[in-house]
Amino acid sequence: MTVVILFAAAPCRAQSVSDFGTAIEDYFTNWFPRVTQIQSEQPHWITPLVTVTPRLEEEVRYDQFFESMRDGVATDNFGAGKGIELIPFQNTEVIVGIPGFLKRNIPRNTDGFADWPFLIKYRLLSANEENGNYIVTAFMGFSVPTGSNVNGNGHGIFTPTLAAGKGFGDFDVQSTVGVAFPSGGLDRLGMPLAWNTTFQYRLFKYFWPEFETNYTWQSYGADTGHSTLYLTPGMVIGRIPIHDRVGLTFGAGEQVAVTMHRTYNHNVVLTARIPF
Repeated sequence: MTVVILFAAAPCRAQSVSDFGTAIEDYFTNWFPRVTQIQSEQPHWITPLVTVTPRLEEEVRYDQFFESMRDGVATDNFGAGKGIELIPFQNTEVIVGIPGFLKRNIPRNTDGFADWPFLIKYRLLSANEENGNYIVTAFMGFSVPTGSNVNGNGHGIFTPTLAAGKGFGDFDVQSTVGVAFPSGGLDRLGMPLAWNTTFQYRLFKYFWPEFETNYTWQSYGADTGHSTLYLTPGMVIGRIPIHDRVGLTFGAGEQVAVTMHRTYNHNVVLTARIPF
């Protein structure tokens, strides 16, 4: 009897393994058609320079910062924590950043990598340009404290964020608001609230002049009550087709501090992206 049961069960197990393999194959085979369908349900604006877009994107991204600080200190940030952005499931995007490398002119021996950043987006509401031209998305960002003593935070940081956007013809507004919660070192790191807003206008299909406000308010720690506001004019150009789904987007802008309390005064931002 036992032999009969084993022989009867064997085809079932084989079929189960085969079905699982087929499901995995179908998942990757249908990746790009699935992404196209998901993105067709949202507006087709461009991703801003600083503000994280509420839209779901699939691309490889590299940013470069040139920050001018006090007392003649200049910091170059290679990568700025950007990396690869993927849409693995309906309404979901995962961003795996690459730790930025920070290089300073002074003091010496302070160069090194920052922490390792990640971000998960979940799109709550959306409509493309023909059906309302809006989007609402929830984020959960977190960083792993892999950075060096000078360039890392020393603790993990979790940043829940709510993002939204609305388009009016060729004009759109995208905005995010979130609070950072460190896993330790609260007196030093605090719990900063960040509110970024971008105003964009589309010109001649590929040109997106923009103006951003990047505001931070410190709600805890040594800097409690201090606010920092940067104004960021810029231009993003894209998405320029290269081949099939692959395109090119690039842009530049400058963050200028308008408050006395600030980390830096000028920050030249360069960005290059390959959406696919």
